[in-house]
Amino acid sequence: MIPGRLAGKIEKSRHHGQLETGQGALLGRSSVFECGDWQVDTAGRELRMREVPVPIGERAFEIVEVLVSAAGALVTKDHLMKRVWPGAIVEENTIQVHISALRKALGPDRGMLKTVSGRGYRLLGEWRRRNDAEGDGVVLSSSARQARPLMSRLPTPGTELIGRTEAKKALGDLLSAYRIVTLTGPGGIGKTKLALAVAHDLASRFDGNAWFVELVSLSNPGLIPTSVAATLGLKLSGEISASSVAEAVGRQRLLLVLDNCEHLIDSAAHFVETMVRMCPRVTVLATSREVLRVDGECVHRVPPLDVPAGQVGRSDFLTHSAIQLFVARTKALHSGFALQDDDELTTVASVCRRLDGIPLAIEFAAARTATLGLKQVAARLSDRFSLLTGGRRTALPRHQTLRAALDWSYELLPEAEQRLLRRLSIFPAGFTLEAAAALADGSPRTVSATLTDIAALVAKSLVALDTSAPEGRWRLLETTRAYAAEKLANHGEAEWGARRHAEFFRDLVVSAAPDAQQAPTADRIKSLEREIDNVRAALDWASSALGDASTVVILTAGYAAVWIGMSLIAECRERVERALAVIGTAPDLSEHSRLMLHMSLGAALYHCTGTVQRTGVVLAEALDAAERQADEDAKLRALWAMWSFRYNSGCMLAAWPLAERFAIVAANTGRTAEGFVADRLLGTTLHHVGRQTEARRHLERVRDQYVAPTDHRHAMWFHYDQRILARSILSRVLWLQGLPEQARDNAIACVEAARSADHKLTLCYALNMAACPVAILTGDLDDAEKAVVELADIVNEHSVAFWKALTDCVTGHVMVRQGRFAEGAAVLSNSLSECDSLGGTTWYPEFQGALAEGQAGSGRVADALDTVDRALAKVENDCERWCRPELLRLRGEFLLRTENRYRAAEAEGCFAEALAAAREQGALSWELRSAMSVARLRLTQDHPAEARRVLAPVYAQFSEGFATADLRNAHDMLGSLAGARN
Repeated sequence: MIPGRLAGKIEKSRHHGQLETGQGALLGRSSVFECGDWQVDTAGRELRMREVPVPIGERAFEIVEVLVSAAGALVTKDHLMKRVWPGAIVEENTIQVHISALRKALGPDRGMLKTVSGRGYRLLGEWRRRNDAEGDGVVLSSSARQARPLMSRLPTPGTELIGRTEAKKALGDLLSAYRIVTLTGPGGIGKTKLALAVAHDLASRFDGNAWFVELVSLSNPGLIPTSVAATLGLKLSGEISASSVAEAVGRQRLLLVLDNCEHLIDSAAHFVETMVRMCPRVTVLATSREVLRVDGECVHRVPPLDVPAGQVGRSDFLTHSAIQLFVARTKALHSGFALQDDDELTTVASVCRRLDGIPLAIEFAAARTATLGLKQVAARLSDRFSLLTGGRRTALPRHQTLRAALDWSYELLPEAEQRLLRRLSIFPAGFTLEAAAALADGSPRTVSATLTDIAALVAKSLVALDTSAPEGRWRLLETTRAYAAEKLANHGEAEWGARRHAEFFRDLVVSAAPDAQQAPTADRIKSLEREIDNVRAALDWASSALGDASTVVILTAGYAAVWIGMSLIAECRERVERALAVIGTAPDLSEHSRLMLHMSLGAALYHCTGTVQRTGVVLAEALDAAERQADEDAKLRALWAMWSFRYNSGCMLAAWPLAERFAIVAANTGRTAEGFVADRLLGTTLHHVGRQTEARRHLERVRDQYVAPTDHRHAMWFHYDQRILARSILSRVLWLQGLPEQARDNAIACVEAARSADHKLTLCYALNMAACPVAILTGDLDDAEKAVVELADIVNEHSVAFWKALTDCVTGHVMVRQGRFAEGAAVLSNSLSECDSLGGTTWYPEFQGALAEGQAGSGRVADALDTVDRALAKVENDCERWCRPELLRLRGEFLLRTENRYRAAEAEGCFAEALAAAREQGALSWELRSAMSVARLRLTQDHPAEARRVLAPVYAQFSEGFATADLRNAHDMLGSLAGARN
């Protein structure tokens, strides 16, 4: 039996988590549960595997204790929370943290801890309780030298910790689930401040025994035990080692914070492992730029502070923790500091973003802002290592300048990792393993060796994993990259690295071309888009005095389709122009590269600004080159580019034969997919020239049967989604043929598909060619206005001249339909003048008709007649006949508004011609409008019965769309004419 006095001491020590130490640490009789190799010692509060302690946190052990006591029965989440966190409100993810810790501790036997979905947990296995007879009595610890309980001694926190509320909560959960938690991250991220704040918060949980040991001043790794013993106030005789310190601490409950372990990482890891193994109630919180890699360790990577991704408004400005820190620190040094306008808000956000949200760098920037001003700091960030100095005098030397903070990390690296870090600075957009391997060394180097070095740099918080990419991809924080770039230049490696970088991306883009042996997948195309900043950097070097003209041309030609696919038309044009300027200095270029470059320029020019003559010449050269090479794929691309140029210019007379030639070449390839592209070109052209029945047949075939090639060559060659383009034009054809509901449904489907594809150019097409015009034609002006607003946002963002001019025309058209005649006419007049400077645009006569309506509506009938006559002339010149019936009808309406009563006969002739033209096209909707114009004329002539005879047969041909504006008006007119007699 244990004497009552000692038993009382033992019970008290269990309750408080520490042992009385007057005669040594006392152990009572253990109560142990066993299952196979596992033991749960509820008295000693240990989870053991074959009698060897497995480190888990105190809360995690309490969960084990509850589960093992349940003897395999289900323990609900509510019961678990009440037992382990009595009286506290605990979130579900807190329990998950501890369950994950337990499963990690159980290792290969993790399946013993079973989750019953939505209910709770069960510990499987046959657990039996045994009383350890050898445990009767009292065991005296060999650490009798420790004569008093430890007492907490944490440094007083300095300035307020900003932006770490969630991190503190998460660490509180981790430190109750794991006994070793390592805070890691790059220099200046705030690991020490966060660790201190958490230690202060948790000190009471450890009965005041929370200790902070700073290792940064140690250069001898063997002094770690001595430093810890001195901090804890342990009086040890003989050699001081990890084991002797652990023996002295024994079973006392404490939180030990080891700060800055990275330069002594191996010894620190050994010390921590020894302490946790020998001291079952010690929890270690370590800070290190490199993880300890010991058993039972949980790693928490400290993230940067929150930085706004884009524009920031005054209302949410201070919701971002990086900005909170910047403002707070600047005001502390300059009480009068205040942000005056939105430009200054944007500047602060930009500074914090360029500093990657790293607290130390932001504090340096705030200090400089207090003395130099915000504009000076923002302007000089490119020289950040000279600018960002002047840390607190009491700070560690490596925290007094930004350069010193990075020097500390860099100088701890072995030579191979230093070299790799320098060369990785060449990648402004991150890098893949293959890219890193290409830059890792001038001599042949295996990918696996590079991967090992990258992993080491990630572990040391100098390289970050880019989680936004599905494949392996990494990046350097901007400040780290700037530092490494300086080192690269100092080692004389910058020129070699820039050349190797450009050559790698040149070869990468060439290998992704659709006619290469390995056709690109959708993921491959996405990966090329992610490399845009690397491609830009490669081209900037290749275009420099020390660069390489061949690389400029090949890389530009290969990447042009990606720029256009990303709707970066202006950039594409600029880059292609530069490449064409140096093409003569690269005589070793293949004809294929020259061909691709000319086609890329042509595609960029017809989307962007540029003279019609120049665009036509460039594309004609590309087509001639394709013909000379007898390359069917190149011919298809060149014919498509030339057709697109003519079509976008509104010249259907020239576009028609190009579409037919494309169809012939497509048939020669024997590939079905190219045949559907030919259908799309033919159907679109036939619609414009007024052959609606044939157009519908071609377009419906694309809508119903087209499947994009799995090698994604159409995405690379033709830039747009072929099905969406075909369906957009089909929606107009369907309206013309008297099927307004089908037209609307197809237009809506086009826009939804384009949004899902997240391709801005295709969405522009769907809105401009389908959603807006169909809404205007059916009289749904609310939807038309919404589509115009969305269009304007897209074209303003991407600065595509062709789409902007077209969007302005559509905007003016909507205004006219809304009755804003003078305003709409002014917009249309200006936008059509812009189109003239670009060489015209598709739908030009339609917009001239809308302009004429605006002029007539604002009382300028003579101008309206002149405008509509010019539109009719353009219809004949360019073969844009689809809208001829409507233009003829408008001309008749304008003639009736003149004061010359003798022009009524001329107007009637226009209506008759419009009816005939509509019937020839099979354009029932145009026919209805013309019939209504004739009916209104007959009413003014007092012939209501004749008006009905003209209108009723046309109206009777409709089978749908009776709620649309034209059909409602026709219905109302026929209702008023019921029973009419002449």
